[in-house]
Amino acid sequence: MRKLTAALFMSLDGVVEAPDQWQFDYFDEEMAARMEAAIAEEDTVLLGRVTYQEWAAYWPQVTDDPYANHINNTPKYVVSTTLHRVPWGHQQDAGLIRGNLRQEVMRLKDRPGKNIGVGGSPTLVRSLLADGLLDELTLLIHPIVVGRGKRLFQDGEPLRRFELVHSERTGSGVLVLTYRPL
Repeated sequence: MRKLTAALFMSLDGVVEAPDQWQFDYFDEEMAARMEAAIAEEDTVLLGRVTYQEWAAYWPQVTDDPYANHINNTPKYVVSTTLHRVPWGHQQDAGLIRGNLRQEVMRLKDRPGKNIGVGGSPTLVRSLLADGLLDELTLLIHPIVVGRGKRLFQDGEPLRRFELVHSERTGSGVLVLTYRPL
């Protein structure tokens, strides 16, 4: 069975929203190498609706970036109950998951292949964790306090335990922490 993984940029105060506004000062060669290694291990991308809408408006037009090559040429599935079609520029449309999340993700995990990576999509990550579907969660914690924005975990979330399976510190001070949900 394939592994479902997620990685999110996060500030010290837990904000995961709009990392394009605050994470680039810390993005160094180590982080680029880490991301390239992670995407080399995946051959399918899972996106939530909001991330899909943001990324589909940007990435298909980018051609000179290693991540653009990956995201534009890797099969994608979008989880949404409101969208009816999920085009991706001139590339093949993404697949649409509208029904039972657990059932559809288990179908993807049962197919042969590499890892399935969740791109951004903190709301989807919370749902996958709640359904016991996420196998690994990597948080790239940046040494910055953003002050406001969407956090990965909201007040009132149930108690959830994780095992730390890998940790490293980049030269720019970002902590890369990989957890396995218990």
